[in-house]
Amino acid sequence: MKIILASNSPRRKELLGALEMDFEVRILDGIDETYPQGLTMTGIPEHISSKKASAYALADEELLIAADTIVYLDGQVLGKPANAREACAMLRKLSGKTHHVITGVTLRTVDRTHTFSCVTEVTFANLTEEQIKHYVDTYAPLDKAGAYGIQEWIGYVGVTSINGSYYNVMGLPVQRLNQELNAFINNEHNPYIDNLIY
Repeated sequence: MKIILASNSPRRKELLGALEMDFEVRILDGIDETYPQGLTMTGIPEHISSKKASAYALADEELLIAADTIVYLDGQVLGKPANAREACAMLRKLSGKTHHVITGVTLRTVDRTHTFSCVTEVTFANLTEEQIKHYVDTYAPLDKAGAYGIQEWIGYVGVTSINGSYYNVMGLPVQRLNQELNAFINNEHNPYIDNLIY
């Protein structure tokens, strides 16, 4: 199968490349990423990844991977901040608390579609205003859900514990994806059961 990654995220490209498979990046602009009210925290990124995947026209022997990652805290989705002020506000909300990072992934060919999600629990220490301002000013995390990248400085100084996949927090649960891809390509049932936290 020819693997297509429907994402321009440098982190997703890096993580998929680490699985040592050849793939092509294909981007469509303007895909609607809204979702209906009432979805569960796993249902939201699953819904969005499915919408992303369905927007692409595929040829035979092509397999598309689409993904969406959200940060979920106290029943609220923290998306990508619009500006530095909003990024600082998000980090203040995350400070000293445990939140969930959920990535929904959709695998699609011309005749089959499979969607799954992976959940990771992340706990932050209490962040100082100086730490928050330094991180936002230096790293400008406006392209990241929840206004942070765990692989950056804020992850080193702020994250006290992780329950689940580290790479999922970066944007792609590669171990789970590898299993799901193998099962999907071979048209097999995947017995893998994730330890999801609801």
